[in-house]
Amino acid sequence: MYGQNHDIYHEFPEHTEQIDKLKTADLDFARLVENYTRINREVIRIEQCVEPRDHFYLEELKKKRLVHKDRLYAFLRS
Repeated sequence: MYGQNHDIYHEFPEHTEQIDKLKTADLDFARLVENYTRINREVIRIEQCVEPRDHFYLEELKKKRLVHKDRLYAFLRS
């Protein structure tokens, strides 16, 4: 949805401390957060018409963001 904040801390507010700890302790988690953040920023730029792209590209990015979010949640649950 346009205009919603999908920042990792907004997606998992109950895991803020754990996210910070894992980002420094686990390289795989840190890379996943970095990729998620990069994809999320690109989605925002497209939605705000800063970076014009077609609708199909935007939908693919959103799917990638969701896959990353699921993987991050799996880390947080383990």
